[in-house]
This record gives sequence, C-alpha cells and structure tokens, in this order.
Amino acid sequence: MASPQRETLHQRRAESQASRLAREVKALAAAGDAAAARERFAELISTQQARANRIAFAYLRNAADADEVVQDAFVRVYTHIGEYREELGLEQWFTRILVNRCVDAVRARRRREARVSPLLLERDLIPARTEPPDRRLHGIRWREAVTRALRYLPDRQRVVFAMCHYEGRSSSEIAALLGMREATVRVHLFRAVRKLRASLEAWRDTR
Repeated sequence: MASPQRETLHQRRAESQASRLAREVKALAAAGDAAAARERFAELISTQQARANRIAFAYLRNAADADEVVQDAFVRVYTHIGEYREELGLEQWFTRILVNRCVDAVRARRRREARVSPLLLERDLIPARTEPPDRRLHGIRWREAVTRALRYLPDRQRVVFAMCHYEGRSSSEIAALLGMREATVRVHLFRAVRKLRASLEAWRDTR
C-alpha cells in the first residue's frame, strides 16, 4: 500500500498535469482549433476519470448513475472551458461541477421514486428482521444498510464524508475543493458520522 506522502505527491502531480492540460484546451478552443482541443481534453479526462468515478459512486451508490453523472460533468467542463479560472486549478473547478451534478442527480432520483411509489422511501428504511442464513447474506444486508444510511444524509454531509473516507482527503483539502471553510467541513463530517452511527446502531437493534 502506498504511503500517504506518496499518494499526496501523486495527487499533486496529477493536479498539475490536469491544470496544464485545461489551460491548453482553453487556449486551443479560443483559437478555434477544435480538433486539437478535443485531443487535449481526452488526455485531461484520463487524469480525472478514476477519481471522478470514485466520488460519484460514493455519492450515488449506483454505478450506472455515477457513470452518467461523470460523463455529464466532463461535457460541462468542455463546453464551459472558456470560463475556467486558472488560479483555481482544474481539480477544484471540476470537483465543484461534479458534486453539483451529483446533488442534482440525487434530487432527480428522489423525485422519480416519489412519483413511482410514495411508500418506496419509507419501505427502504425498514430493516430486514429475518436472521441471515450465513455471513455472506449478513454482509449483503449490512452493505445495503450502509447504502441506505448514506442516501439519507444531507447532500453536503454525504459528499464531505465520501471525500474523506473514500478518497482519504483532509478537511483542508476538502475545504479548498468545495469552496468551504475548513471549520464547516469538520462540522459536516462530524454530523455525517453521528447520523450514520445512529442509523446503523438502529439497524443492529432491530435484528
């Protein structure tokens, strides 16, 4: 396993490369060289794809939804590349776009679920009461309980928790990427952890 120092250095190098490529895409698009801009943008995508997928999946807990949101976020970056502020750095700008698309996707999904069945959300919150026949089934039920608990966190708490626990980001890094104060990030994280613990303890108590 890579050390935290190596991971941080790798992240900084990737961020530097992504920012350089974003500057080049912006310049090429402004010059009217669409073919070269698209070629550079494909390189930029390769620097952000894996990380974007991790964030979106941690946020949405659905691979198909996450893939759709990531692709949409990349399209938005490309079509609005002229608005890219180079002093922010590409990763910070892209992360904000991606998180906003995740928030929109969650809200749209909730509206769809409410239309399809008003009882769906209530039903999903009711834990299974039957004892699983083996550890594998217990593990599946536990992951489902975690997914439900994450789904019902407020949007900002969910994304802060995901970036901290799935990406290993520090509170200062999350604050910079999301445009928040570090103290606000810590409050969101504390509340997310408290709510998750309460939800999962309630799930255990019903078994």
